[in-house]
Amino acid sequence: MAKTVILVDDSRTILASAELALEDIIQAGQIHFLTYSNPQQFLDEVFAGSVDYDLLISDINMPQVSGLEVSARLKQDPRFKSKPILILTTESSAEMKEKGKAIGVTGWMVKPFSDEKLVKSIKLVLGL
Repeated sequence: MAKTVILVDDSRTILASAELALEDIIQAGQIHFLTYSNPQQFLDEVFAGSVDYDLLISDINMPQVSGLEVSARLKQDPRFKSKPILILTTESSAEMKEKGKAIGVTGWMVKPFSDEKLVKSIKLVLGL
């Protein structure tokens, strides 16, 4: 059964690039891929139970809610505490990575990302 991977990023270019990068594993039925350009909409839907995920990938710098805030809110809820979160961002400072680690994020990828690294990271985290 396909694993659900959700990408939250306010950049439509990043959303489209990621979908192209993941095309092979989407078509192979390994993952079901959903995107959100508004992190608040994602949070509303996930807490309402209308969407679920096996892996969340999130940008940090977004106008509505930061990716670290999204991660913190999810990690505080027992339903999502153990679900993996990858951060996909331009932020590469040790301080930001430390904040993410303290919240409980699983991994950190810096933009621009390579298609191969994105696919490899997803497969590694989901055990595909």
